[in-house]
Amino acid sequence: MKGIRFFLGWMMVAGLIFVPFSGATEEGKHSYNDFKKPKLCGTCHKEIYAEWKQSLMSQSFTHPWDDVEYFKLALPHALKLEKVAGVKSGCVGCHGPLAFLAGDIPPQPPEAGTRVNEGVSCEVCHNITGSTEEVPFNFSFTVDSGETKYGNRGDAETPAHGSEYSEFIRSPKLCATCHDEQSPYGAWVKETYREWKASPYAEKNIRCQDCHMYYAPGKSAPNGKQREDIAHHVFHGPHFHNKLKGSVDVALYIEDSEVRPGSEVNIRAAIFNGKVGHYFPSGSTEERVVWLEMKAEDEKGRTYHIPVNKKGFEGEAYTIADSKAIAYQAMGEIMEIGDYEGISRDGDLPDGARIFRRPFFDPKGRMTICQWYTKENTDIDYRFGPMETKFETYSWRLPRDLSDQAVTITATLYYSLVPSSVGKFLALPAYSYEPRLVNRASAEVTVK
Repeated sequence: MKGIRFFLGWMMVAGLIFVPFSGATEEGKHSYNDFKKPKLCGTCHKEIYAEWKQSLMSQSFTHPWDDVEYFKLALPHALKLEKVAGVKSGCVGCHGPLAFLAGDIPPQPPEAGTRVNEGVSCEVCHNITGSTEEVPFNFSFTVDSGETKYGNRGDAETPAHGSEYSEFIRSPKLCATCHDEQSPYGAWVKETYREWKASPYAEKNIRCQDCHMYYAPGKSAPNGKQREDIAHHVFHGPHFHNKLKGSVDVALYIEDSEVRPGSEVNIRAAIFNGKVGHYFPSGSTEERVVWLEMKAEDEKGRTYHIPVNKKGFEGEAYTIADSKAIAYQAMGEIMEIGDYEGISRDGDLPDGARIFRRPFFDPKGRMTICQWYTKENTDIDYRFGPMETKFETYSWRLPRDLSDQAVTITATLYYSLVPSSVGKFLALPAYSYEPRLVNRASAEVTVK
């Protein structure tokens, strides 16, 4: 935590904090016809096209949550409140870049089937030449919509288009143009690049591309050169279970393995972020929920939820699940729902579960899921930094009728893309808010 805060503090001193939505220089300067359709690129780059097609890059505009977030929340809000008017095009800058570049603002919804549905397509990335900012953010990319495609090769030859080596395409700064974002109120609502930049991974030059793409021998096209390091366009992140599972380690320690009925069991869980090169969770952290559930189960199948011991830091209440806590009032105001007082802050999480989050607060001081309406989000940050370990402790008083059997205690770390309360309220598909397993650990005690 101190590393990223020091880095951002240095940036402020150096004068590198810029006005939000500074990337609008490319808005409306191009047309849809300036960019070839991904399917055409796929006639030669078959494997790469197939990978991209299954990635979130191809679904950046059509993904159900992104669709709902823009058309039910961000766009209506932008039309009502001048302060956030920039998100009308700002969201589209990264989620529907072809519409942004063509000035098709607001674009038609996904069901209209326009070219904005292509998402972050082949020619969006491979026509980017750089950024207007030294430290990119807020769709600050610059684009050459000509026939030259920019990539990580200086010797590629094809009759289909010109090819030119680009150091920017190879750099994490390319990712920063969309994965770092400042709200109209000046709050950093995405800072994955900046988190990485302040991490040990940046010091070792382990780039975003090294983790979210993979490299293997092969050819990028049938007539292309045989390479040892073809970059595969999978862009796997937490939306994919195979990338998420095991990304953070969990270990469990119990003070005594033999206990008596009615005695207290002291438990310690260690959670280590040794594989993620930025904070976990990262990105749109106003939406993400990561939590640790501690359960005990006896031989009769009875289960007991064990609440976490409080540490006493300021704002800790936001990091402990509470079924009575209410939040997200801004959604009802934007959607003009009468008598709306908010919905459950933590959704279906069991009371007492430890939540690893950074809550966002709107100008009225209420916890919000609307990142563009975020005024403050630095007071509480209980996430995992790169290479960081957190310890959580639990004290469980055994029932007096629990004897002569083994009890299994399990710590399970879960992740969801949005709180279940929000997902159900907005009628999102269940996979948008279902618990996704990150890791778990178990230990056994014998009750005598």
